[in-house]
Amino acid sequence: MTAVTVKSKFILAKAFLRYLTWKKIVNVFLLYGSFHWSRLVKVPHMRGLPTALSVEPTTGCNLRCPECPSGLRSFTRPTGMLDKSLYQKIIRESAGHLSYLHLYFQGEPFLHPALLELVKYADDRKIFTATSTNAHFLNSKTVPKVLASGLKQLIVSVDGASQGVYEQYRIGGNLERVKVGIELLIAERNAAGKQFPQVIFQFLVTGKNEHELPAIKEMAGALQVDELQLKTAQIYEYENGSELIPKNLRYSRYLPQQNGKWKLKKPIRNKCWRMWQGTVVTWDGDVVPCCFDKDASHKMGNLATHGFSHIWQTAKYQTFRKQLLRDRSQIEICKNCSE
Repeated sequence: MTAVTVKSKFILAKAFLRYLTWKKIVNVFLLYGSFHWSRLVKVPHMRGLPTALSVEPTTGCNLRCPECPSGLRSFTRPTGMLDKSLYQKIIRESAGHLSYLHLYFQGEPFLHPALLELVKYADDRKIFTATSTNAHFLNSKTVPKVLASGLKQLIVSVDGASQGVYEQYRIGGNLERVKVGIELLIAERNAAGKQFPQVIFQFLVTGKNEHELPAIKEMAGALQVDELQLKTAQIYEYENGSELIPKNLRYSRYLPQQNGKWKLKKPIRNKCWRMWQGTVVTWDGDVVPCCFDKDASHKMGNLATHGFSHIWQTAKYQTFRKQLLRDRSQIEICKNCSE
């Protein structure tokens, strides 16, 4: 871990703690205690409400990444854009217990015309905010709004250090445009004497780009980003192998077997802190268990008609938690999970 990374984590942790209240702290302890008690007795118990939340601004995207439903245009669920009034309802009802908000699930958040208003609405209510982006919409018009929004963390997906490699996965993307946008954001942030948003480069290591690891580290340093994260890629139908699985298995979620098949590196264990810690909300208000449920196949309720206090405790949600405590391997969305 570099000194830059350590500094960034310290800055983010300080900002996160500044937004905590005693009510939020107690809520986390209730969730943590519920989780461990549930694991012990193999029956789900739930006290507290979600402390972390991912909200989907839009399913639309300007790129066509091959392992992404947005990129493939392959959703079976409805697609669209988050309504501001629904979002504000969710935030008003959650502000007392919500510590972390990630304005992202699928799609490119900056395609939502009011994204930075959504960020500011949550930040004004002392909720730590983050979003993920391909950074094609950072320009002289949007950067000042980003800086004024209160956004604490900007995660930028950059999966290549050269245009030729970058566009193999980020199909339709322009790496130079990304670099110019990031450079502008960091320059204006520093000139204004601000620390936020902290800019995180996220490099999804695949078999097609692993040779550019030294180059992406050099690029991150040259652009003065605050942190570089090397991430493993989720591969659909990994069992028969894929050219996207890196040769350096350190950066792979999968391992080869003697029969020529591939398996998950981490065995599926009958636990999942995410099911107690937080949840995901689609653009139209559906609550789904986690970010692996990209097609919303496990809808636990809708926040347009009910609040978290109701949905969080429903029989359907508790049945789902019970299944993962007893045999998580039987849940389809858990079969390719790195938790």
